Amino acid sequence: MSAPERIVSLSSDDDLQAWKREARALLKEGVHPDSVVWRVGGEGDLFASELGGTYAPPAEKVSIPRKAAKLVETALHHSGSGRLGLLYRFLWRAQRDRSLPDNMADPDTLAVHRLEKAVRRDAHKMHAFVRFRKVGEDDGRERYAAWFEPDHHIVEREAPFFVRRFANMDWAIVTPRKTAIYWGGEVFFAEGGRREDVPAEDAFEDAWRAYYASIFNPARIMTDAMRAEMPKKYWKNLPEAALIPELLEQAPARVAVMNARAAADDTARHTSRMLRVEPGHNSLESVHDAIRRFHAEELGDAVTKPVPGEGPPDANLFFIGEQPGDQEDITGRPFVGPAGQLFDRFLQAAGIDRSSAYVTNAVKRFNFIERGKRRIHQTPKAGEIDIWAPFLMQEHRLVQPKVTVTLGATALRGFFGRPVKLSEVRGETIPLPEELGGVCVPTFHPSYLLRIQDEGQRAIEERKFVADLEKARELAFA
Repeated sequence: MSAPERIVSLSSDDDLQAWKREARALLKEGVHPDSVVWRVGGEGDLFASELGGTYAPPAEKVSIPRKAAKLVETALHHSGSGRLGLLYRFLWRAQRDRSLPDNMADPDTLAVHRLEKAVRRDAHKMHAFVRFRKVGEDDGRERYAAWFEPDHHIVEREAPFFVRRFANMDWAIVTPRKTAIYWGGEVFFAEGGRREDVPAEDAFEDAWRAYYASIFNPARIMTDAMRAEMPKKYWKNLPEAALIPELLEQAPARVAVMNARAAADDTARHTSRMLRVEPGHNSLESVHDAIRRFHAEELGDAVTKPVPGEGPPDANLFFIGEQPGDQEDITGRPFVGPAGQLFDRFLQAAGIDRSSAYVTNAVKRFNFIERGKRRIHQTPKAGEIDIWAPFLMQEHRLVQPKVTVTLGATALRGFFGRPVKLSEVRGETIPLPEELGGVCVPTFHPSYLLRIQDEGQRAIEERKFVADLEKARELAFA
C-alpha cells in the first residue's frame, strides 16, 4: 500500500483551533478521510488509515449540516486521541449525506454523539462542582481560586459560564491541563497547575455546609444516581462532601417524619372540611342514602349505579379502593369483579376475614368509555375524586377503624386530599390525626397484579401485597 497523502501535525491535543483550520482546508479540497493522518506532538493518530491517496472533486465551498457542525464543535473538546480522525471523517461524510447526524444506526454518528454527550456531562460537572476559595483582595475586589479535574478539554469552552456568574470578583480555575484566569474584566489562559496551588479551605466553608444541609432533600435520594452525578473524585473539592454519609444515614428516618407530618396535616385539613358536609348523618345507612341521592340528583347519572361501601360499622380494618368496575356497577357492591375476587383471595392468604372489614371506594361510581359492547375502565380525574371525598370521609368517621388501608394512588388522593406518590409511601405506617385515629397503611390496588404479565415479577409483587395486608391485620388486632 502507498503512504497516506496528508499528514497533519498539531502542537497539542487541545489545539482545537488548528484542527478546525486544517479540517476546513481539507474539506474544501475534497481530501478523503482515508488520505489524512492526524498527529499530535509527533504521534500518529491510531484511527487513521494507511490507505493510499484518494480525492473527491474539490468543493466550491464547505457546506456542513448545522447539526453536524454543532455535534463536532462540542465533541472536539473530548480528550480521546482517536477523535480527530473520526470527526473529520464525520464532517466529510455529512457534506455528502445531510441526514447522517440523525442516523443513529451509523457507527460514526453513534460515536460522535457519545463524544458530544461525554463533553456535555463533564461541563455540567464543572458547573456543579467548582468551589472557589478566597485567596485575598486587590483594589476592593475579592480574589478567589478553585481546583477542578475535568476529564476533557473544557476549560476554555466553559470559562464564559463562570465569567457571567462571577463577574463581580477576580478568580482562577486551576486544572491539571490548563488554568483559566479572570482578572480586570478579561479572561486569560495559562498552563495547568496543582491542587496545592489552591487553598484547602476558607472561612466560607462552614456557611456552605450549613446551607447544603438545609436544602438536602431526603425524600429524593437516589444513591446510584448521586454517585453517577457526583463521582467520589470530586468529593475532596466539595466542603459539603463530608456531610453526605451522615445525611444519607439519617434520610430514612427524616422521610418517615416528613411523610407522617404531611399526611397528618393534610388529612386534618381535608377532614375538617369534609365533616362540615351534612353533619346530620349519624349512621352508615344515612351516608349511603346520601350517596344515592347525590348520584341521582346532583350528578344526574342515569347510566351507572352508585356503589357505597359495605361492612360492619365498628370494623377495625377500613379498605379504600379506586372506584367500582363493571361488575360492581351491575351488582351495586364494591370489590366483586376480577380485582375484587383477587382481593378476597389475598385477604384470606393474609388471615383477614372480609366480613369483618369495611370495604369502600374513593369514587362511588363507575367511570368508563364504551368500545363496542364493552365498558372499559377509565381512571377518575382529580375533580371526580374530590367531589366524592366528603362521603368517603363520613364513612371513615362513622366506622372509626384502627387501620385504614389505601389501595392505589386514587385511594391515597381521596383519603389525604392531595396527590401522594404511592412509590414513596407504600408499606409505610402513617399515623393519622386524633379526629381520625389509628394509622394508614398504603399499598397498591389488586388490579395492578392483574396487569403484570411476567409470572416471576407478579409472584414478587403478590408477596409484597400479602405482606402489607398482614401488617394491617397485625396492627388492627394487636
